[in-house]
Amino acid sequence: MTTKATVGATRAAAAQTARHLRSLLPQRADWEAVKRSPGRDIIAGVTVAVVALPLALAFGVASGLGAQAGLMTAIIAGALAAIFGGSNLQVSGPTGAMTVVLVPVVYRFGVEGVLLTGLMAGVMLLIMAVSRMGKYVRLLPTSLIEGFTAGIAVVIVLQQFPNIFGLAPGNEEKVWSLAWQSFLEFIAAPNPVPVIFALVVAAVILIGARWMPIIPFTLIMVVVATAAAELMPWALPRIGELPSGFNSVSLAFFDLNRMGDLLPSALAIAALAALESLLCATVADSMSVGEQHDPDRELFGQGLANLVAPMFGGVPATAAIARTAVNVRAGARSRLASVSHAAVLALIVLFGTDLVSKIPLAALAGVLLAVSVQMIEFGSIRALLTSTRTDAVVLLLTFAVTVAIDLVTAVVVGLAVAVLLILRSIAKSAKLEQVPLETDPGDSAKERSLLAERIVAYRLDGPLFFGVAHRFLLELTEVATVDVVILRMSRLTTLDATGARILDDAIKRLEKRGIIVLASGVQPEHTRLLRGLGVASHLRTMGRVFPDTPAAIAYARALLAEKAAAKPRTGSIPTVTAATAAEPTVAEPPDSSDQRGS
Repeated sequence: MTTKATVGATRAAAAQTARHLRSLLPQRADWEAVKRSPGRDIIAGVTVAVVALPLALAFGVASGLGAQAGLMTAIIAGALAAIFGGSNLQVSGPTGAMTVVLVPVVYRFGVEGVLLTGLMAGVMLLIMAVSRMGKYVRLLPTSLIEGFTAGIAVVIVLQQFPNIFGLAPGNEEKVWSLAWQSFLEFIAAPNPVPVIFALVVAAVILIGARWMPIIPFTLIMVVVATAAAELMPWALPRIGELPSGFNSVSLAFFDLNRMGDLLPSALAIAALAALESLLCATVADSMSVGEQHDPDRELFGQGLANLVAPMFGGVPATAAIARTAVNVRAGARSRLASVSHAAVLALIVLFGTDLVSKIPLAALAGVLLAVSVQMIEFGSIRALLTSTRTDAVVLLLTFAVTVAIDLVTAVVVGLAVAVLLILRSIAKSAKLEQVPLETDPGDSAKERSLLAERIVAYRLDGPLFFGVAHRFLLELTEVATVDVVILRMSRLTTLDATGARILDDAIKRLEKRGIIVLASGVQPEHTRLLRGLGVASHLRTMGRVFPDTPAAIAYARALLAEKAAAKPRTGSIPTVTAATAAEPTVAEPPDSSDQRGS
């Protein structure tokens, strides 16, 4: 029977896994939506492509791999994430957050390091999708997300200082050092033209997005800046010549021996892609009617996108909230819109690279300045800073570490601090308090008699884990002189190994002072842990563990009565077991909770 049950369970698990894997692939329902309004989807796709073109160029340049890399990412990742992803309306491509992670990789490992990191991140995302981790990725605290988002915005601005000042790319790994070096070079030989271009482009985009969001001011300003730059080519560096067509990268180009060195960056990219994509999908759902994304399938689509894009020279990608919002507002109804956006960009790569090469870098810097301002949710940050001290600390710390060190360290530090502060808050909620020992509600006479008999109960409320165990030990062992202490454990919510050990230590310390310890209302899950660790095993052996408080009170009274009767004859304290008590006791921790005496 055992073998048959095992085989049956294995087959059921295999069938469930197969169903999950099939659910990650494109479904018939995806393309039924395409038939409803293909014209609207294609128009929406063209609209998104108009917005995405300057952003793809700008993020490609900012990543250190060039404008062509940004375009290839928008095309390859945009199409694959649209087909295989978990959202009907999402648009993927290069983003500002990714550039922040990629710049240090470019500095240390070069272009091949970035491409290999993207491949590794793609594999990690696929593993996350198969492992059903989609629903867990979104559990990062809001304060941490807002902190590193604001930090990313500042880093993007600092990265653009060479382009804003019309200088060659710097050779500093840290963005604040790069910005300072560029500023000093500009002061030594000032050229105001690129500064004016960048600021004007950014200002018009921000103002236009606020007052007339339907008009694609980003593309308009890039075109205007490119035309104006033709009048002063000596003062404005350009993107430069781009290769036309699609050129794949040989797998031999990747140095697999560097995978160990690139692992931290790959983990950061995978985590960032997962988080940003799932947040973006949630935004897309909220902006539309009847849409509900599949988080695991979204991770699968992003994994494929990041696995394939590096093979064509593209940078790691994720879903882009700004482009997705434009897609929804333009009337997109299905995945055809995102695929159309990728197709339009592909046509530009095939036939329009000459025009793209003439775009001034200062104009793209202005685009990124505007994007950086739009990334920061000032109202949300203000609310978090004034809500709780924990949120404020996590937000400010994550922001500072993002700017000063890097995004990977910022997320790790911010998450660690958030966990510690949450544990501290939980620890404060745990209570150890003396409670009345009434056997019948409202019977204060019995309570007074119990106190006169030197019996006291302490109720453990909330968790007893490593964060509160030491304080619990101090409070419990400082109990005033009594003869019997009853530990009421029915309201103990959480117990870990550290808490169990401390409980055992507290019981032993009380017993060394001659105080008899009883326990009541021990939960079944806590019983298993206490048994496994051998905590207070003598209480179970002596029958001093009870299902509820009244049974413990009866035992305590019987024990003290026998003690009082024996003292005149022997002058010593006898050993009393459950068999000598006036009331029946339970020798093992029961499954029921402490209800009658609570």
